[in-house]
Amino acid sequence: MRHLVLFAQAVPVPRDLELPLPIGEWELKLILVLLFLVHIFFVNLMVGGSLLSVFFEILGLTRPRYDSLAKKIAETITVNKSLAVVLGVGPLLCINLVYTIHFYSANALTGYAWFAIIPLVIFAFLFAYLHKYTWQIWTGGRKRLHVITGGFSAFLFLCIPLIFLTNINLMLFPGKWAEVGGFFSSLQIGNVFPRYFHFLSASLALTGLFLAGWFGRRKFPREKHLPDFTRVELRRLFYRVAFYVSLAQLVFGPLLLFTLPGVGVTGTLYWVILSGAAVVLIVLHILWRQIKMPDEKISRLYIPIWMLFGVVVLLMGTGRHVYREACLVEHKQMIADETARFNAIELATQMSIRAGMGAGEALGGGMTGEKVFQNCAACHAVDRVLAAPSLREVYSLYKDNPAGIVAWSKNPGKKRPQFAPMPSFAHLGDEKLTLVADYILEIASGADSAKSEPSD
Repeated sequence: MRHLVLFAQAVPVPRDLELPLPIGEWELKLILVLLFLVHIFFVNLMVGGSLLSVFFEILGLTRPRYDSLAKKIAETITVNKSLAVVLGVGPLLCINLVYTIHFYSANALTGYAWFAIIPLVIFAFLFAYLHKYTWQIWTGGRKRLHVITGGFSAFLFLCIPLIFLTNINLMLFPGKWAEVGGFFSSLQIGNVFPRYFHFLSASLALTGLFLAGWFGRRKFPREKHLPDFTRVELRRLFYRVAFYVSLAQLVFGPLLLFTLPGVGVTGTLYWVILSGAAVVLIVLHILWRQIKMPDEKISRLYIPIWMLFGVVVLLMGTGRHVYREACLVEHKQMIADETARFNAIELATQMSIRAGMGAGEALGGGMTGEKVFQNCAACHAVDRVLAAPSLREVYSLYKDNPAGIVAWSKNPGKKRPQFAPMPSFAHLGDEKLTLVADYILEIASGADSAKSEPSD
Protein backbone atom coordinates (compact mmCIF):
# COMPACT_ATOMS: atom_id res chain seq x y z
CA MET A 1 0.00 0.00 0.00
CA ARG A 2 2.83 2.40 0.84
CA HIS A 3 4.32 1.94 -2.64
CA LEU A 4 0.99 2.94 -4.17
CA VAL A 5 0.86 6.09 -2.06
CA LEU A 6 4.43 7.00 -2.97
CA PHE A 7 3.51 6.59 -6.63
CA ALA A 8 0.51 8.88 -6.08
CA GLN A 9 2.86 11.47 -4.59
CA ALA A 10 5.32 11.28 -7.48
CA VAL A 11 2.73 10.90 -10.27
CA PRO A 12 -0.67 12.08 -8.96
CA VAL A 13 -3.40 9.48 -9.41
CA PRO A 14 -6.10 10.53 -11.89
CA ARG A 15 -9.73 10.53 -10.89
CA ASP A 16 -10.52 7.55 -13.08
CA LEU A 17 -14.18 7.53 -12.04
CA GLU A 18 -15.21 11.14 -12.35
CA LEU A 19 -18.63 10.72 -10.77
CA PRO A 20 -20.51 13.97 -10.18
CA LEU A 21 -20.65 15.33 -6.65
CA PRO A 22 -24.12 15.29 -5.08
CA ILE A 23 -23.99 19.10 -4.80
CA GLY A 24 -21.49 21.81 -5.77
CA GLU A 25 -17.92 21.54 -4.48
CA TRP A 26 -18.03 24.88 -2.64
CA GLU A 27 -21.35 23.98 -1.01
CA LEU A 28 -19.76 20.72 0.18
CA LYS A 29 -16.77 22.61 1.57
CA LEU A 30 -19.03 25.03 3.44
CA ILE A 31 -21.00 22.12 4.89
CA LEU A 32 -17.72 20.41 5.80
CA VAL A 33 -16.51 23.43 7.78
CA LEU A 34 -19.83 23.93 9.60
CA LEU A 35 -20.38 20.24 10.42
CA PHE A 36 -16.79 19.89 11.57
CA LEU A 37 -17.15 22.84 13.95
CA VAL A 38 -20.27 21.32 15.51
CA HIS A 39 -18.55 17.94 15.80
CA ILE A 40 -15.32 19.34 17.26
CA PHE A 41 -17.31 21.34 19.84
CA PHE A 42 -18.55 18.14 21.46
CA VAL A 43 -15.12 16.55 21.06
CA ASN A 44 -13.75 19.55 22.99
CA LEU A 45 -16.32 19.04 25.74
CA MET A 46 -15.56 15.31 25.86
CA VAL A 47 -11.78 15.76 26.10
CA GLY A 48 -11.93 18.82 28.38
CA GLY A 49 -14.51 17.14 30.62
CA SER A 50 -12.41 14.00 31.02
CA LEU A 51 -9.35 16.05 32.01
CA LEU A 52 -11.22 18.28 34.45
CA SER A 53 -13.04 15.31 35.98
CA VAL A 54 -9.76 13.57 36.79
CA PHE A 55 -8.20 16.82 38.01
CA PHE A 56 -11.02 17.59 40.46
CA GLU A 57 -11.22 13.96 41.60
CA ILE A 58 -7.54 14.11 42.55
CA LEU A 59 -8.26 17.33 44.47
CA GLY A 60 -11.13 15.46 46.08
CA LEU A 61 -8.74 12.99 47.69
CA THR A 62 -7.96 15.69 50.27
CA ARG A 63 -10.93 18.05 49.76
CA PRO A 64 -14.10 15.92 49.47
CA ARG A 65 -16.35 18.58 47.98
CA TYR A 66 -14.29 18.49 44.77
CA ASP A 67 -14.95 14.78 44.47
CA SER A 68 -18.67 15.51 44.14
CA LEU A 69 -17.91 18.14 41.50
CA ALA A 70 -15.72 15.67 39.59
CA LYS A 71 -18.56 13.13 39.62
CA LYS A 72 -21.02 15.60 38.08
CA ILE A 73 -18.47 16.54 35.40
CA ALA A 74 -17.97 12.85 34.59
CA GLU A 75 -21.68 12.50 33.95
CA THR A 76 -21.44 14.99 31.09
CA ILE A 77 -18.60 13.12 29.36
CA THR A 78 -20.58 10.11 28.15
CA VAL A 79 -23.34 12.33 26.73
CA ASN A 80 -20.87 14.57 24.92
CA LYS A 81 -18.92 11.60 23.52
CA SER A 82 -22.12 10.16 22.03
CA LEU A 83 -22.95 13.50 20.39
CA ALA A 84 -19.36 13.81 19.14
CA VAL A 85 -19.51 10.38 17.47
CA VAL A 86 -22.89 10.92 15.82
CA LEU A 87 -22.00 14.41 14.61
CA GLY A 88 -18.67 13.18 13.27
CA VAL A 89 -20.33 11.21 10.47
CA GLY A 90 -21.24 14.32 8.44
CA PRO A 91 -17.77 15.91 8.17
CA LEU A 92 -16.21 12.50 7.58
CA LEU A 93 -18.47 11.92 4.58
CA CYS A 94 -17.80 15.42 3.24
CA ILE A 95 -14.02 15.11 3.48
CA ASN A 96 -14.22 11.75 1.71
CA LEU A 97 -16.06 13.41 -1.17
CA VAL A 98 -14.01 16.59 -1.50
CA TYR A 99 -10.49 15.38 -0.63
CA THR A 100 -10.71 11.71 -1.58
CA ILE A 101 -7.16 11.08 -2.81
CA HIS A 102 -5.48 13.17 -0.10
CA PHE A 103 -7.54 11.78 2.78
CA TYR A 104 -7.14 8.12 1.83
CA SER A 105 -3.44 8.53 1.09
CA ALA A 106 -2.96 9.91 4.62
CA ASN A 107 -5.03 7.03 6.00
CA ALA A 108 -2.76 4.51 4.29
CA LEU A 109 0.43 6.19 5.48
CA THR A 110 -0.63 6.41 9.14
CA GLY A 111 -1.41 2.70 8.82
CA TYR A 112 -2.07 0.77 12.01
CA ALA A 113 -2.64 3.91 14.07
CA TRP A 114 -5.57 4.86 11.82
CA PHE A 115 -7.10 1.38 12.19
CA ALA A 116 -6.50 1.58 15.95
CA ILE A 117 -9.01 4.41 16.27
CA ILE A 118 -11.94 1.99 16.42
CA PRO A 119 -10.64 -0.12 19.35
CA LEU A 120 -9.39 3.04 21.06
CA VAL A 121 -12.85 4.60 20.86
CA ILE A 122 -14.46 1.41 22.18
CA PHE A 123 -12.11 1.12 25.15
CA ALA A 124 -12.27 4.85 25.90
CA PHE A 125 -16.06 4.63 26.10
CA LEU A 126 -15.99 1.48 28.23
CA PHE A 127 -13.55 2.99 30.73
CA ALA A 128 -15.56 6.24 30.81
CA TYR A 129 -18.70 4.28 31.72
CA LEU A 130 -16.77 2.18 34.24
CA HIS A 131 -15.43 5.35 35.84
CA LYS A 132 -18.89 6.90 35.91
CA TYR A 133 -20.82 3.99 37.37
CA THR A 134 -18.28 2.84 40.01
CA TRP A 135 -18.03 6.23 41.72
CA GLN A 136 -20.01 5.16 44.77
CA ILE A 137 -18.58 1.63 44.76
CA TRP A 138 -14.83 2.10 44.42
CA THR A 139 -14.26 4.09 47.57
CA GLY A 140 -11.84 3.85 50.46
CA GLY A 141 -8.89 1.66 49.51
CA ARG A 142 -10.14 1.36 45.91
CA LYS A 143 -10.47 5.09 45.36
CA ARG A 144 -7.04 5.37 43.79
CA LEU A 145 -7.96 2.58 41.38
CA HIS A 146 -11.03 4.64 40.48
CA VAL A 147 -8.84 7.69 39.78
CA ILE A 148 -6.55 5.56 37.61
CA THR A 149 -9.58 4.32 35.67
CA GLY A 150 -10.66 7.89 34.96
CA GLY A 151 -7.11 8.84 34.06
CA PHE A 152 -6.80 5.94 31.63
CA SER A 153 -10.10 6.92 30.00
CA ALA A 154 -8.83 10.50 29.65
CA PHE A 155 -5.55 9.21 28.17
CA LEU A 156 -7.45 7.25 25.50
CA PHE A 157 -9.58 10.30 24.75
CA LEU A 158 -6.36 12.24 24.23
CA CYS A 159 -4.91 9.63 21.85
CA ILE A 160 -7.91 9.57 19.49
CA PRO A 161 -7.82 13.26 18.42
CA LEU A 162 -4.01 13.08 18.13
CA ILE A 163 -4.35 10.34 15.50
CA PHE A 164 -7.10 12.24 13.68
CA LEU A 165 -5.14 15.47 13.77
CA THR A 166 -1.96 13.79 12.54
CA ASN A 167 -3.88 12.18 9.69
CA ILE A 168 -5.59 15.42 8.63
CA ASN A 169 -2.29 17.28 8.91
CA LEU A 170 -0.49 14.71 6.75
CA MET A 171 -2.98 15.00 3.88
CA LEU A 172 -1.96 18.64 3.43
CA PHE A 173 1.60 17.84 2.37
CA PRO A 174 1.71 15.39 -0.58
CA GLY A 175 5.32 16.37 -1.22
CA LYS A 176 6.27 14.85 2.14
CA TRP A 177 4.47 11.51 1.72
CA ALA A 178 7.63 9.80 0.49
CA GLU A 179 9.26 10.52 3.89
CA VAL A 180 6.54 8.81 5.94
CA GLY A 181 6.95 5.26 7.19
CA GLY A 182 4.02 5.07 9.60
CA PHE A 183 2.25 7.05 12.29
CA PHE A 184 5.25 8.08 14.37
CA SER A 185 7.21 9.38 11.40
CA SER A 186 4.11 11.32 10.28
CA LEU A 187 4.27 13.22 13.58
CA GLN A 188 7.31 14.99 12.14
CA ILE A 189 5.40 16.38 9.15
CA GLY A 190 4.03 19.90 9.45
CA ASN A 191 3.42 21.17 12.97
CA VAL A 192 1.40 18.41 14.63
CA PHE A 193 2.19 19.16 18.26
CA PRO A 194 1.54 22.94 18.19
CA ARG A 195 -1.83 22.13 16.58
CA TYR A 196 -2.48 19.50 19.25
CA PHE A 197 -1.65 21.83 22.16
CA HIS A 198 -3.89 24.47 20.62
CA PHE A 199 -6.68 21.88 20.43
CA LEU A 200 -6.21 20.84 24.09
CA SER A 201 -6.27 24.42 25.37
CA ALA A 202 -9.37 25.14 23.29
CA SER A 203 -11.01 22.01 24.76
CA LEU A 204 -10.38 23.14 28.33
CA ALA A 205 -11.49 26.73 27.63
CA LEU A 206 -14.78 25.68 26.00
CA THR A 207 -15.44 23.06 28.68
CA GLY A 208 -14.84 25.62 31.42
CA LEU A 209 -17.30 28.03 29.84
CA PHE A 210 -19.84 25.23 29.28
CA LEU A 211 -19.62 24.05 32.90
CA ALA A 212 -19.94 27.64 34.14
CA GLY A 213 -23.36 27.72 32.51
CA TRP A 214 -24.31 24.10 33.22
CA PHE A 215 -23.67 24.21 36.95
CA GLY A 216 -24.45 27.91 37.29
CA ARG A 217 -27.94 27.75 35.78
CA ARG A 218 -30.89 28.33 38.08
CA LYS A 219 -32.56 24.98 37.35
CA PHE A 220 -29.50 22.92 38.25
CA PRO A 221 -30.29 21.02 41.51
CA ARG A 222 -27.21 22.28 43.26
CA GLU A 223 -28.54 21.67 46.79
CA LYS A 224 -28.93 17.97 45.97
CA HIS A 225 -25.72 17.29 44.03
CA LEU A 226 -23.24 20.01 45.01
CA PRO A 227 -24.41 21.40 48.37
CA ASP A 228 -20.89 22.49 49.33
CA PHE A 229 -20.77 25.02 46.48
CA THR A 230 -22.82 28.14 45.87
CA ARG A 231 -24.14 28.83 42.40
CA VAL A 232 -21.98 31.94 42.09
CA GLU A 233 -18.93 30.04 43.32
CA LEU A 234 -19.38 27.44 40.58
CA ARG A 235 -19.84 30.11 37.94
CA ARG A 236 -16.75 31.98 39.07
CA LEU A 237 -14.65 28.79 39.33
CA PHE A 238 -15.27 27.76 35.73
CA TYR A 239 -14.98 31.31 34.47
CA ARG A 240 -11.47 31.20 35.90
CA VAL A 241 -10.77 27.93 34.07
CA ALA A 242 -11.97 29.46 30.79
CA PHE A 243 -10.02 32.67 31.38
CA TYR A 244 -6.62 31.18 32.28
CA VAL A 245 -6.72 28.55 29.55
CA SER A 246 -7.78 31.19 27.00
CA LEU A 247 -4.87 33.28 28.24
CA ALA A 248 -2.62 30.31 27.42
CA GLN A 249 -4.01 30.47 23.87
CA LEU A 250 -2.05 33.70 23.45
CA VAL A 251 1.03 31.44 23.61
CA PHE A 252 -0.25 28.37 21.76
CA GLY A 253 -1.96 30.41 19.03
CA PRO A 254 1.16 32.27 17.81
CA LEU A 255 3.19 29.06 18.25
CA LEU A 256 0.76 27.30 15.92
CA LEU A 257 0.72 30.13 13.38
CA PHE A 258 4.48 30.66 13.20
CA THR A 259 5.28 26.95 12.92
CA LEU A 260 2.90 26.38 10.00
CA PRO A 261 4.81 25.24 6.89
CA GLY A 262 4.95 28.21 4.53
CA VAL A 263 3.35 26.36 1.60
CA GLY A 264 -0.18 27.28 2.72
CA VAL A 265 0.40 30.58 4.53
CA THR A 266 -1.33 33.46 2.75
CA GLY A 267 -2.41 37.00 3.52
CA THR A 268 -6.00 35.79 3.83
CA LEU A 269 -4.95 33.29 6.49
CA TYR A 270 -3.22 36.00 8.53
CA TRP A 271 -6.29 38.23 8.28
CA VAL A 272 -8.62 35.47 9.49
CA ILE A 273 -6.35 34.32 12.34
CA LEU A 274 -5.55 37.82 13.59
CA SER A 275 -9.26 38.68 13.54
CA GLY A 276 -9.88 35.65 15.75
CA ALA A 277 -7.08 36.69 18.09
CA ALA A 278 -8.61 40.18 18.42
CA VAL A 279 -11.95 38.64 19.46
CA VAL A 280 -10.12 36.42 21.98
CA LEU A 281 -8.69 39.55 23.62
CA ILE A 282 -12.22 40.95 23.95
CA VAL A 283 -13.40 37.66 25.50
CA LEU A 284 -10.52 37.70 27.98
CA HIS A 285 -11.38 41.23 29.03
CA ILE A 286 -15.05 40.34 29.60
CA LEU A 287 -14.20 37.12 31.46
CA TRP A 288 -11.82 38.96 33.79
CA ARG A 289 -14.43 41.57 34.55
CA GLN A 290 -17.00 38.83 35.22
CA ILE A 291 -14.65 37.08 37.62
CA LYS A 292 -14.29 40.34 39.57
CA MET A 293 -18.01 41.17 39.42
CA PRO A 294 -20.22 41.22 42.54
CA ASP A 295 -22.18 38.01 43.01
CA GLU A 296 -25.47 39.45 41.77
CA LYS A 297 -23.98 40.55 38.40
CA ILE A 298 -21.72 37.63 37.50
CA SER A 299 -24.23 35.88 35.21
CA ARG A 300 -25.34 38.79 33.06
CA LEU A 301 -22.88 38.43 30.18
CA TYR A 302 -22.83 34.64 29.81
CA ILE A 303 -24.69 34.60 26.46
CA PRO A 304 -22.59 37.41 24.90
CA ILE A 305 -19.43 35.56 25.97
CA TRP A 306 -20.66 32.44 24.17
CA MET A 307 -21.51 34.46 21.09
CA LEU A 308 -17.98 35.89 20.98
CA PHE A 309 -16.52 32.41 21.50
CA GLY A 310 -18.66 31.28 18.58
CA VAL A 311 -17.12 33.98 16.38
CA VAL A 312 -13.63 32.82 17.41
CA VAL A 313 -14.44 29.19 16.62
CA LEU A 314 -15.92 30.15 13.24
CA LEU A 315 -12.85 32.21 12.33
CA MET A 316 -10.46 29.46 13.40
CA GLY A 317 -12.42 26.89 11.39
CA THR A 318 -12.32 29.20 8.38
CA GLY A 319 -8.58 29.65 8.84
CA ARG A 320 -8.07 25.88 8.84
CA HIS A 321 -9.95 25.61 5.56
CA VAL A 322 -8.08 28.52 3.97
CA TYR A 323 -4.77 26.91 4.88
CA ARG A 324 -5.89 23.48 3.64
CA GLU A 325 -6.97 24.86 0.26
CA ALA A 326 -3.71 26.79 -0.18
CA CYS A 327 -1.64 23.70 0.68
CA LEU A 328 -3.43 21.46 -1.81
CA VAL A 329 -4.00 23.81 -4.76
CA GLU A 330 -0.86 22.75 -6.66
CA HIS A 331 -1.33 19.03 -6.09
CA LYS A 332 -5.00 19.22 -7.05
CA GLN A 333 -3.99 20.86 -10.32
CA MET A 334 -1.51 18.06 -10.90
CA ILE A 335 -4.32 15.55 -10.35
CA ALA A 336 -6.51 17.43 -12.84
CA ASP A 337 -3.70 17.40 -15.41
CA GLU A 338 -3.06 13.71 -14.85
CA THR A 339 -6.78 13.02 -15.22
CA ALA A 340 -6.76 14.80 -18.57
CA ARG A 341 -3.74 12.74 -19.64
CA PHE A 342 -5.45 9.55 -18.53
CA ASN A 343 -8.60 10.45 -20.45
CA ALA A 344 -6.55 11.22 -23.57
CA ILE A 345 -4.78 7.85 -23.36
CA GLU A 346 -8.07 6.07 -22.81
CA LEU A 347 -9.64 7.79 -25.83
CA ALA A 348 -6.60 7.09 -28.00
CA THR A 349 -6.69 3.43 -26.99
CA GLN A 350 -10.36 3.17 -27.86
CA MET A 351 -9.66 4.73 -31.26
CA SER A 352 -6.84 2.27 -31.83
CA ILE A 353 -9.09 -0.68 -31.07
CA ARG A 354 -11.79 0.66 -33.38
CA ALA A 355 -9.17 1.02 -36.10
CA GLY A 356 -8.39 -2.69 -35.73
CA MET A 357 -5.01 -2.40 -34.03
CA GLY A 358 -6.03 -4.24 -30.88
CA ALA A 359 -3.70 -5.00 -28.02
CA GLY A 360 -1.13 -6.67 -30.24
CA GLU A 361 -1.56 -4.40 -33.28
CA ALA A 362 -2.63 -7.45 -35.29
CA LEU A 363 -3.04 -5.80 -38.67
CA GLY A 364 -1.85 -7.26 -41.94
CA GLY A 365 0.71 -5.59 -44.14
CA GLY A 366 3.13 -4.55 -41.39
CA MET A 367 3.25 -1.43 -39.31
CA THR A 368 2.85 1.91 -41.10
CA GLY A 369 2.74 5.51 -40.04
CA GLU A 370 -0.98 5.60 -40.85
CA LYS A 371 -1.67 2.72 -38.46
CA VAL A 372 0.42 4.18 -35.66
CA PHE A 373 -1.32 7.53 -36.16
CA GLN A 374 -4.52 5.95 -34.80
CA ASN A 375 -2.95 6.59 -31.38
CA CYS A 376 -3.02 10.30 -32.22
CA ALA A 377 -6.27 10.60 -34.17
CA ALA A 378 -8.42 11.04 -31.06
CA CYS A 379 -6.88 14.46 -30.40
CA HIS A 380 -5.33 15.61 -33.71
CA ALA A 381 -7.11 16.28 -37.00
CA VAL A 382 -5.63 17.71 -40.18
CA ASP A 383 -7.52 20.98 -40.40
CA ARG A 384 -9.63 21.03 -37.22
CA VAL A 385 -8.73 21.67 -33.61
CA LEU A 386 -10.04 18.80 -31.50
CA ALA A 387 -8.40 18.18 -28.13
CA ALA A 388 -5.01 19.37 -29.42
CA PRO A 389 -3.53 21.53 -32.22
CA SER A 390 -4.30 20.57 -35.80
CA LEU A 391 -1.74 18.71 -37.91
CA ARG A 392 -1.40 21.82 -40.06
CA GLU A 393 -0.06 23.69 -37.00
CA VAL A 394 2.21 20.76 -36.12
CA TYR A 395 3.54 20.91 -39.68
CA SER A 396 4.29 24.62 -39.36
CA LEU A 397 6.37 23.91 -36.26
CA TYR A 398 8.20 20.79 -37.44
CA LYS A 399 8.22 21.14 -41.27
CA ASP A 400 11.81 19.95 -41.68
CA ASN A 401 12.23 18.33 -38.29
CA PRO A 402 10.49 14.94 -37.86
CA ALA A 403 12.95 14.17 -35.07
CA GLY A 404 11.42 17.07 -33.15
CA ILE A 405 8.02 15.37 -33.29
CA VAL A 406 9.58 12.14 -32.01
CA ALA A 407 11.31 13.98 -29.12
CA TRP A 408 8.13 15.84 -28.16
CA SER A 409 6.03 12.65 -28.31
CA LYS A 410 8.38 10.91 -25.92
CA ASN A 411 8.56 13.75 -23.41
CA PRO A 412 5.72 16.24 -23.98
CA GLY A 413 5.22 19.35 -21.90
CA LYS A 414 2.32 21.73 -21.43
CA LYS A 415 2.47 24.85 -23.59
CA ARG A 416 -1.10 25.95 -24.11
CA PRO A 417 -3.53 26.37 -21.21
CA GLN A 418 -6.57 25.61 -23.40
CA PHE A 419 -5.37 22.03 -24.01
CA ALA A 420 -4.90 19.16 -21.58
CA PRO A 421 -1.31 17.89 -21.25
CA MET A 422 -0.38 15.38 -23.95
CA PRO A 423 0.44 11.89 -22.62
CA SER A 424 3.88 10.47 -23.33
CA PHE A 425 4.07 7.96 -26.19
CA ALA A 426 7.60 6.84 -25.38
CA HIS A 427 6.26 3.30 -25.01
CA LEU A 428 5.78 3.12 -28.82
CA GLY A 429 9.53 3.35 -29.40
CA ASP A 430 11.58 5.47 -31.80
CA GLU A 431 10.81 3.34 -34.88
CA LYS A 432 7.03 3.74 -34.64
CA LEU A 433 7.27 7.36 -33.61
CA THR A 434 9.44 8.09 -36.64
CA LEU A 435 6.86 6.42 -38.87
CA VAL A 436 4.07 8.53 -37.45
CA ALA A 437 6.16 11.73 -37.61
CA ASP A 438 6.84 11.18 -41.31
CA TYR A 439 3.16 10.40 -41.87
CA ILE A 440 2.02 13.56 -40.08
CA LEU A 441 4.34 15.77 -42.10
CA GLU A 442 3.31 14.04 -45.32
CA ILE A 443 -0.46 14.42 -44.93
CA ALA A 444 -0.16 17.88 -43.39
CA SER A 445 2.07 19.09 -46.22
CA GLY A 446 -0.41 17.72 -48.76
CA ALA A 447 -3.27 19.50 -47.04
CA ASP A 448 -1.23 22.68 -46.83
CA SER A 449 -0.39 22.51 -50.55
CA ALA A 450 -4.01 21.87 -51.46
CA LYS A 451 -5.12 24.82 -49.38
CA SER A 452 -2.56 27.13 -50.98
CA GLU A 453 -3.42 26.23 -54.61
CA PRO A 454 -5.57 28.86 -56.37
CA SER A 455 -9.07 27.78 -57.27
CA ASP A 456 -10.20 27.58 -60.92
